[in-house]
Amino acid sequence: MPQDLSTKTIQDFGQQWTIYRDNDGFYGSTALLADVLGPLLSLDALKGARVAEVGSGTGRIVKMLLESGVGHVTAVEPSDAFAVLCENLKFSEKVTCLHTTGDQLPHDGNFDIVFSIGVLHHIPDPAPVVDAVFSALRPGGRFLVWLYGKEGNEFYLRVSTLLRLLTTRLPHFLLVPIVYGLDLALLLYLQLCRLGPLPLKDYMGIIRNLTPDKRRLVIYDQLKPAFAKYYTREEAEMLLTRKFTEVQSFHRRRYSWTVIGTKSAQPNTAPPTTDKLNSPSVSYRPQSH
Repeated sequence: MPQDLSTKTIQDFGQQWTIYRDNDGFYGSTALLADVLGPLLSLDALKGARVAEVGSGTGRIVKMLLESGVGHVTAVEPSDAFAVLCENLKFSEKVTCLHTTGDQLPHDGNFDIVFSIGVLHHIPDPAPVVDAVFSALRPGGRFLVWLYGKEGNEFYLRVSTLLRLLTTRLPHFLLVPIVYGLDLALLLYLQLCRLGPLPLKDYMGIIRNLTPDKRRLVIYDQLKPAFAKYYTREEAEMLLTRKFTEVQSFHRRRYSWTVIGTKSAQPNTAPPTTDKLNSPSVSYRPQSH
């Protein structure tokens, strides 16, 4: 069943990114990347770095990384959208595109940083990917992931879980009208968020900066993939503590988790800990852009 879900999810994203091919505006900006990274990693730390990204889709994050000054990016994409990825990045000599899954990331030990932004929560068993990233990093290299959070999404999950029972099974042409209808409801909710502290109010600061087509893409992205897991803080950190040290997290806009860990020069043999005193977390509320 997990393998079937993984295959179906890859197919879903292959179709999605073949249809929605561009990354214009705030949706593909370094301002949005900085918002995702928060206090855990500065854009300045990316300059000249040799990095990889697991699950590159159409190259949105790769473009952000290039604009932030990285030295080279290895972009990994397993779906049929690989052709779109290559087309969008064809003029950059600083990119190597690999048509494979994240667990097949080259184990060269040469990467300074590996990113997985919005990907691991769509993989039923992410452990092989985390292991591959560990092998791919140099000693002292870092792995940064961004994940859907369970905390802060309680109200949203009650609604979306029911919707996804239907929408994950719908073909594209039937899902699109539903997305347009939900977009109208979202526009109303954006206005209501100006009046008081409603659920996901902080996240609406991001949605408000998107163009209408990218706003609808975000809705589509929530409804179509066959598998999506919403992580608690403890679960998000434990993805990395099994292999990495100095694991830190922050609750991005009170609805998702960004987590970073370091590959120690010495093997990490300590068992994962759930002691919150030894598992640092940063509460961070960035300014809207």
